[in-house]
Amino acid sequence: MPTTPDVSTSAPTPLASQPPGTTARPSAKPDVADEKATWTQQILLAAFVVIPFLAVLAAVPVAWGWGLNWHDVIIFAVFYVISGLGVTVGYHRYFTHSSFKANKPLRIALAIAGSLAVEGPVITWVSDHRRHHKYSDKEGDPHSPWRFGSDWKALTKGLLWAHTGWLFDPNNTSQEKFSPDLLADSAIRKTDDFFAAWVGVSLLGPALIGGLWGMSFHAALTAFFWASLVRIALLHHVTWSINSVCHVWGNEDFTARDKSRNVAWLAILSFGESWHNLHHADPTCARHGALRGQVDSSARLIWAFEKLGWAWDVRWPDEERLATKRSATSTRVLGSMTKQNALKNASDRHGNDEKSIKDPRQADRQAA
Repeated sequence: MPTTPDVSTSAPTPLASQPPGTTARPSAKPDVADEKATWTQQILLAAFVVIPFLAVLAAVPVAWGWGLNWHDVIIFAVFYVISGLGVTVGYHRYFTHSSFKANKPLRIALAIAGSLAVEGPVITWVSDHRRHHKYSDKEGDPHSPWRFGSDWKALTKGLLWAHTGWLFDPNNTSQEKFSPDLLADSAIRKTDDFFAAWVGVSLLGPALIGGLWGMSFHAALTAFFWASLVRIALLHHVTWSINSVCHVWGNEDFTARDKSRNVAWLAILSFGESWHNLHHADPTCARHGALRGQVDSSARLIWAFEKLGWAWDVRWPDEERLATKRSATSTRVLGSMTKQNALKNASDRHGNDEKSIKDPRQADRQAA
């Protein structure tokens, strides 16, 4: 998989100022595409943002009237996990940051799974996020909550912008500048082109499964409500909370050039994405919850892919690298999946084996 493209902001020398006989440098690609979002796209976006949210608001009275059966809960959980991990492991850690390499079937599966979250086609999502990292919490960041200032009024407005407002900005991030590697990948472009079909699967799949499982139209309707609308709304707001909440509140264990923070209470629902501070300190790291006790189910799934041979060259936390990024107030030790820890443990075991060979009586006592 090609690495993240260079996103240098240096402007080319104007042609008029170049010495005669020299070759003009190519113009730098702009961050924003020439083509703006259409009204149709804006209306569809509003529908996908508002309708699932209204479903959440209606969830309590609906549950009171219909009840919530275990079929709906299971379908909800399965689709939430698949689509959520599709975004965190696929869209984010793999396609955006190249935290690991993957075989072709896994790459396509991750792109499809991420599409089921209904957060946009893979290339659009990746382009926006790479642009966010280039300008994080500075001018040019598409969804920084600090966009309007730092007083309470400006920050309130900024939080609303970072959470959902930025989605309605008609200016589209340039895919040619931020995602040329994905545009050059025919399989991923095809998956991107079929986004509408994946949305249909995400919306109608739960209803079909629920209807067949319960053998009734009522079962299909309740599954559609809970496992389609409510599930999509919850996942949307968890994802958007990483943009808003995790750039305002929380703690810092690592030094970063922006205001990224760790928010522990979001860790399970976000599959480890809310350990946002380490991510911005070391964006290509495959595990965001690198400290002991920080639950990161996305990293655990990547670990499983690696064990199965479907993923390789995984960029696990590096003890020596992260030591230079630790904040002065951070005291927690690094957890599992840390490169240097694994090497040190192997060395310690080797040293203990040598001691037992040198002292046979000690080995006998240990055996006894």
